[in-house]
Amino acid sequence: MLLISKLKTGSIVKEKHVNTIWKKIYKTLKAYSGNSLAEFATVAALMATLAATAAPKLSKLAETAKSEKSMNEIDKILTQARNFYQATQDEEGRGRFPGQDKFNRPVGNYGTANSSYANQVSAQTTLLNELDNFIRYNSSLGAKWRSVFGISNLTAPAPSGSTVQNDPLESCLNCPASTSGSEEWIELFGGNTLFSTFQDGHFIYAVLPGGGSGTGAFVPILIVADLENPKDFNNILEP
Repeated sequence: MLLISKLKTGSIVKEKHVNTIWKKIYKTLKAYSGNSLAEFATVAALMATLAATAAPKLSKLAETAKSEKSMNEIDKILTQARNFYQATQDEEGRGRFPGQDKFNRPVGNYGTANSSYANQVSAQTTLLNELDNFIRYNSSLGAKWRSVFGISNLTAPAPSGSTVQNDPLESCLNCPASTSGSEEWIELFGGNTLFSTFQDGHFIYAVLPGGGSGTGAFVPILIVADLENPKDFNNILEP
């Protein structure tokens, strides 16, 4: 009987304690009645609206920043390419771009070696037309382009699933180049590599060969793009 009495007493004490807590909660909520609750609801709704509208805007800002960064890096690549062209023009008599074994040879699959100006114009038209459809990193068009810094570069490797290739050193008659395209690019940047901030980004390029002689000479043309979306992120250098 004593044990039962103690259990009942303990239950009563706990019940009173719970009731006391609920009374305090009720008083607290009651204090925030009328205008206070209305104001709280308004602020909460406003914060929810701001959070919902801010998320896409922040995402858009982030994508804009990536786009600007990509184009800035492409401009840096073009600047170094121009320097390389001028240096080889002084040293070799005709300027060329990194990856070109000689000024009259292409990099990538646009144009043919030792060809005419008409052939270069035709190749450029083909490239630009295909560029309009080159909107994804894993497009089959990537196979016609070459990696700037190398597809297996430790700092900026090509994304898995891409078809971009490296530019190899090819032997040819009286060709001044002595190393691959990616090695020439890396040397231009002092051993460093530029990388795209896009998840599927990677810098790629193609060169339309120069040719001719005397008054009929024409220069090679360089096109650099970001593999994330080459159609939207690209630039051209024609010395």
